Amino acid sequence: MKTRLLLVDDEEEFVQALSERLKIRDYDVSTSLSGEDALVKIKDHNFDVVILDVAMPGMDGITALREIKAIKPLTEVIMLTGRATVETAIDGMKLGAYDYVMKPCDTEQLVSNINKAHKKKAEHEERIREARVREILVSRGA
Repeated sequence: MKTRLLLVDDEEEFVQALSERLKIRDYDVSTSLSGEDALVKIKDHNFDVVILDVAMPGMDGITALREIKAIKPLTEVIMLTGRATVETAIDGMKLGAYDYVMKPCDTEQLVSNINKAHKKKAEHEERIREARVREILVSRGA
């Protein structure tokens, strides 16, 4: 199954260009031009990785990250920023961001981060499944 990505950035041309580069690499890519729209899509769909711009009008990336983790805690989020600050990076990591990537981003670096983030999510989901199976077996006395 293809890795499901949500690309969130208010710069429409950037979103279109990066989306095409990721689709060529066989990702299932959805896009959003605002944090608010991204949250609607996250509630309705299961994404493996969200690529999220930090600086957007309206809901900024840090606020969106907080909401994403509240809605779908296992979804990994890679923050994109053109003007990283130590404070923003610390806030994002505390809230559960997988990593930060500077814009303009190297596509191969981003692809590597996406693959690592997806692997982390898949491993976490597998551990949860295994714990549920053990719980069922214990409750049945097996």
